[in-house]
Amino acid sequence: MLDFVQQVIGGIALGCVYGLIALGFVLIYKATEVVNFAQGEIMMLGAFLSFTFIATLGLNYWLGFLLCVISMAVLGAVMERLVVRPILGYPQFSIVMATIGLGLVIRSLVGIIWGTDDLRIETPFTGGVIQFGGLVLSQDSLSIIVATALLCVVLYAFFRFTKIGIAMQATSQNMLAAYYMGIPVKRMFSLIWSLSAIVACCAGVLLAPITFIHANLGFLGIKAFPAAVLGGFGSIPGALAGGITIGIVESLSGFYLPEGFKDVAAYVVLLAVLLWRPQGLFGSNALKKV
Repeated sequence: MLDFVQQVIGGIALGCVYGLIALGFVLIYKATEVVNFAQGEIMMLGAFLSFTFIATLGLNYWLGFLLCVISMAVLGAVMERLVVRPILGYPQFSIVMATIGLGLVIRSLVGIIWGTDDLRIETPFTGGVIQFGGLVLSQDSLSIIVATALLCVVLYAFFRFTKIGIAMQATSQNMLAAYYMGIPVKRMFSLIWSLSAIVACCAGVLLAPITFIHANLGFLGIKAFPAAVLGGFGSIPGALAGGITIGIVESLSGFYLPEGFKDVAAYVVLLAVLLWRPQGLFGSNALKKV
């Protein structure tokens, strides 16, 4: 029983990372109807920047984290302005190919700048454990869960109580109506990409202590995209729920099932859920809500 609980908690921590990456997919899709297939690479870039600020420059972990978030917010707006905005209104296939190309460029630049070696950063929680009887929990994993919960509260308050957050919601629901009401739609697009990059950056920084930072880290986006679909593409709560579901399934299947099942179990669950509920766990009604 202790093993089961430990695997579930580890799966929740990993699922929180999947959920944050999926949240980036959803934020951009809700506002612009663009699927950003470079989201995993943006998360990876955030992890490498955190290594630069914390390990290379020797800055305090929290200061390095803050600088990484600010840097990724700026880069997110730049990516939207240079890559996506010029082709808005063109067929969706063009935008899909542009974001795939953006991901490949980011991966190549990471290899050029940081190389192909595995890197790792130390955090205030590295090596720490918390014991409850026979249950041993890593502080790194618990910090991911707590940080994700806090980030969700901040995002809820942002969308619920700030003018910019409300303007973003209006833009995502009806761009033309938002424009006629005086909302600067193009500026909202840039802010949404910045917010998506911030969320991806947080995922990368939180993941860095429990795994190595490497140029293939962006492939986690392949797991995060099904998480967004599982929760109901366009639903913010669904992205997190889908990520946690996939994380738990992956953790339990890796522990209890033969080798090889871990990599496919999440997709089996995804197919089963979509056969039962094609619109995802949170359904079409959630598309109108934050």
